[in-house]
Amino acid sequence: MADVHVTCINKTPRDNTHEGITHLGGSTWKWTREQVISSIEAKTNTFYTKVNGNRGDIGVVNGPSGKYVRTYADGKWNDNLLSLPECA
Repeated sequence: MADVHVTCINKTPRDNTHEGITHLGGSTWKWTREQVISSIEAKTNTFYTKVNGNRGDIGVVNGPSGKYVRTYADGKWNDNLLSLPECA
């Protein structure tokens, strides 16, 4: 199992929420949200962000419109993913 650092995201232009994230990426990779969710649920990989030196582990959340990803740090869900830049 790899511990994967997420450094960028893509989201739909109309949806600036976690449910609007379509892709997550790093320096040499870019996966769809569904691929990341499948990998987390299969325990194939773990994913995380680093914002201001703080690690936020990425988890799967069941929302009203289906599953999406969100970071969890310091005992609470937060917006670390939404603060990342857009992937190229």
